[in-house]
Amino acid sequence: MTGRSPRLSRLRRAMPEGRASRSVEPRGGRPRRRGTQPKVVALGGGMGLSASLAALRRITGDLTAVVTVADDGGSSGRLRDELGVLPPGDLRKALAALCGDDDWGQTWSRVIQHRFQSQGEMHGHAVGNLLIVALWEQLGDHVQALDLVGRLLGAHGRVLPMAAVPLELQALVRGHDPERPEGVDTVRGQATVALTPGEVQSVHLVPHDPPAVPEAVEAVRDADWVVLGPGSWFSSVIPHLLVPELFDALQETKARRVLSLNLVPQPGETEGFSPQRHLEVLGRHAPKLALDVVLADEAAVPDRDSLIDAAKRFGAAVELAPVARPDGTPRHDPELLAAAYDRIFRMHGRIGPWR
Repeated sequence: MTGRSPRLSRLRRAMPEGRASRSVEPRGGRPRRRGTQPKVVALGGGMGLSASLAALRRITGDLTAVVTVADDGGSSGRLRDELGVLPPGDLRKALAALCGDDDWGQTWSRVIQHRFQSQGEMHGHAVGNLLIVALWEQLGDHVQALDLVGRLLGAHGRVLPMAAVPLELQALVRGHDPERPEGVDTVRGQATVALTPGEVQSVHLVPHDPPAVPEAVEAVRDADWVVLGPGSWFSSVIPHLLVPELFDALQETKARRVLSLNLVPQPGETEGFSPQRHLEVLGRHAPKLALDVVLADEAAVPDRDSLIDAAKRFGAAVELAPVARPDGTPRHDPELLAAAYDRIFRMHGRIGPWR
């Protein structure tokens, strides 16, 4: 979808004012002056990216999410198959995570995440997926439509797809067939890869050279910080490194790069993975990738020296911080993760606390 629709100008004029992305006061501090907050780009998909965005929107108002578009399951997969559109689900989740904590933001977050329950064809569809696809069809432009949804929600940031076409994720998996534990098979589809038995050896995208969304490439090049992860390692994190234009931008940007590790291994994709093994498979897929900081929850790293050694291969320092929910569930706490990002941005900035 390309081009701009004349409907867009009319829709913008009709939107309520005062709901644009804005700076958020850091917890325990004064509001930052306009122009002093870092430009942050977060790469990922699914609940991992949502966790990162929920934290980052607390410390900067200049935030862009670049989201995977390989989902082929559930409501997204049905819309993708029927209409030939980008899968909207991960884009919807990112928009919901960027909603504010006021009544407006929380109401819209619940609305776009709402799924219909019925005995008919609408069962399982998310309201936000239908809204996004409707605006794509109305405006003929992925980016402009997502910007408009973000304005409606009062999102504290921008959401962009990483590629301009729907992608298929394929994985080479050892032991996918229990009867051939040493055999290697090709598993197709993000939903299948995420739950595959066996050991994922590598992943690739179809098409192999997908066109990146220009605005996503520009955002990475213009950023002060790029955050990769947390999230499903093979199906949400690594795919960003497999889009050539996006990876080139990630290599060439002057931004600092943070890799945020998961709290626990994911059943199927990364069963039994140590924190350092997550880095090893990342390096196999992107040998030239350079990082500045690897962030991990201090309680999730049993062998700190091994993680430090693995991070050194990317040129990165390791930062350990309590970022998990205090109740013991394997989920990131938005406030704690925000505090960790804020400290990293201040400690590892190029010039003083900010660029």
